[in-house]
Amino acid sequence: MLLSLLPVFLAGGQPADGTGGIISFLIPIILVIGVFYLFIYRPQKKQQEEHEEMVSNLEKGDKIVTIGGIHGTVRRIDDDSLLVQVDSSGTKLRFDKQAIANVGGDDN
Repeated sequence: MLLSLLPVFLAGGQPADGTGGIISFLIPIILVIGVFYLFIYRPQKKQQEEHEEMVSNLEKGDKIVTIGGIHGTVRRIDDDSLLVQVDSSGTKLRFDKQAIANVGGDDN
């Protein structure tokens, strides 16, 4: 039965028993993919690009806040990490660049 409907589905026509063609099958799938792209993938990609730009523009002396909520001042920038002073007594911690939530946090 299914093999006899294959030419009708591929042609996009309506078979005599009322089942839809390949076009009516593909339209919902295309719509789901479009919604996924517009509401999930594109905003996430934009946010990732903004974060990468923010991290690439970091300079020594910038105030930062990590994703864990730690406030500090950048003391040294390496390829994939930062040395951050977190208090006035000189305590320094090393963070990956991906752990930076935002730049321009409050004074320490």
